[in-house]
Amino acid sequence: MDENPAALPATAAAMMTGAGRRAVRAVVDYALPPRCPGCGVVVGDDRQFCLSCWQSLDFLAGPACACCSIPITTLVPDADMLCGACLADRPAYDGAPAALAYGPAARRVALRLKYGRRLGHARLMAELMARPLRALCAGANGAALLIPVPLHRWRLWSRGFNQSGLIAHHLATISGIACADDLLMRTRATPSLRGLGAKARAKAVRGVFTLAPHARSRMAGRHIILVDDVHASGATLRACAHVLAQAGAARVSALTFARVVPDAADPAAFDFAQIDSDMAL
Repeated sequence: MDENPAALPATAAAMMTGAGRRAVRAVVDYALPPRCPGCGVVVGDDRQFCLSCWQSLDFLAGPACACCSIPITTLVPDADMLCGACLADRPAYDGAPAALAYGPAARRVALRLKYGRRLGHARLMAELMARPLRALCAGANGAALLIPVPLHRWRLWSRGFNQSGLIAHHLATISGIACADDLLMRTRATPSLRGLGAKARAKAVRGVFTLAPHARSRMAGRHIILVDDVHASGATLRACAHVLAQAGAARVSALTFARVVPDAADPAAFDFAQIDSDMAL
């Protein structure tokens, strides 16, 4: 069969390009092999946990509070069941699932993104958050909108990126849900929340968030999903949700990569001051 001579150079170039890319990838993998985001050992591919770290991840599923989504141990699951904290002081958000419980591997991933500038971890975190996002948006019919928890402009300038924004944009790419990072603003810089208990954290973020001038028209009637990296005491999410709920959103929810899960036997005994989340906001 005769071949088109004009097509041969293009075909050869395409084959060489593909072969060249594979060769470059092989060299890069040899010099800088993919490593487990949890412990750093060499693994087979990017964004892949080693077996030990993978087995240590505690994926959150099962009975949970209908409002804040904290796991609840119960013999009779109820879709409308609330935890004691939400019964006493219900937050403005409706559902706040997380992909994982906050443990050693999840902590290292979150901190290496936030302080180690491992920006690729944002995509990994978003991939793990995609499952609870699908459950959260069931029946939303295109009305959902992702909004990352904002940083103050000085913090954004010094860090160079907003980790919640990176995660939210990856989630938007994965899910097809729109993302808007210009609707919610942090008007006042707050001190680091590290070392503060739950009440002190709530006081530190009170009145810190506000809406952009054009936000109300874009949020009216929509299901707003706040995106953050770690849910510790929930002070930041509560403060954000309070502002969003007053803007005419049909529903406000929250979604995080990892959730601090206090001892179910004595939640009040948990020391949020030891948690590395909600820090340097």
